[in-house]
Amino acid sequence: MATVRKEISIGTAPARVWQAVRDFGAVHTKVAPGFLTDLRMDKGDRVVTFFNGLVARERLVTVDDEGCRLVYAVVEGRPQHYNAAVEVRPEGGGSRIVWTIDILPDDLAPAIEAMMGEAAKAMAKTLV
Repeated sequence: MATVRKEISIGTAPARVWQAVRDFGAVHTKVAPGFLTDLRMDKGDRVVTFFNGLVARERLVTVDDEGCRLVYAVVEGRPQHYNAAVEVRPEGGGSRIVWTIDILPDDLAPAIEAMMGEAAKAMAKTLV
């Protein structure tokens, strides 16, 4: 299993960043607009459309308000396993987002890493 991690420094207070991240149904407007172009909720899952046309069905696994940690899984599509955790941590006067994805098959990792890089750019512009 491959693990891909992206850390993003944001000059915004952790509480504010966490409020955006924890809103599972609004990630396309509050966290990464442009990277995500559409989102619809369907039976508790979010179905997201990415900037490149890729569509994924994501299921919320847990929201830990105390630990500022959200976990979700991709439940349809090519990955045999896709589990992601997004954590918001204090860093100086701002925040650090730590986004970790465990994925199978391993050969998907480079594409996932590239997508995370694009998402990080959108997050840095939005979460200010």
